[in-house]
Amino acid sequence: MLLILVAAFAANGLMAQKFFTRDGKVSFYSDAPLEKIEAHNNSATSVIDTESGRLEFAVLIKGFQFEKALMQEHFNENYMESSKYPKAVFKGQITNLEAINFSQDGTYTAQVSGEITIHGVTQPLETTATIVVKDGLFKAEAKFQLNVADFKIEIPGVVREKIAKTVLVTVQCDYQPFNR
Repeated sequence: MLLILVAAFAANGLMAQKFFTRDGKVSFYSDAPLEKIEAHNNSATSVIDTESGRLEFAVLIKGFQFEKALMQEHFNENYMESSKYPKAVFKGQITNLEAINFSQDGTYTAQVSGEITIHGVTQPLETTATIVVKDGLFKAEAKFQLNVADFKIEIPGVVREKIAKTVLVTVQCDYQPFNR
């Protein structure tokens, strides 16, 4: 997955200062009246070009871990159809790149804009991320809401009241320099 992301950057001639991770953390939380659903994935891949502000992010759907095995099975087979749609991808841009100094320790607010593809459906996404730079490395965190229906994820009537219409997604990544 990382090779695909790096190859995409190389094909676009953007071999500037790049940072990556293969162990980004993505979690989502659904708070419905009858049941709270939470899942975590600790193997997301991401690449950021600190010169252009371009970033890409990918996570395998089957990598999400649930507290209950039955929830995980239903998530993969019935809702996300992870065999047919194996990953979620975000491609975007830090739109206020001039406000972030990747060479100076500090905490910065990044405005991020792009497109997210989940369940074979692509939607625009704008969010705010926090970037913490320390000793030449940085980590990033973002939280945003997604509407399940926007991605054509169908919830059967029997369990519709157990699953929230929106989920809170949290992304956390510690980036390392990419050295070819």
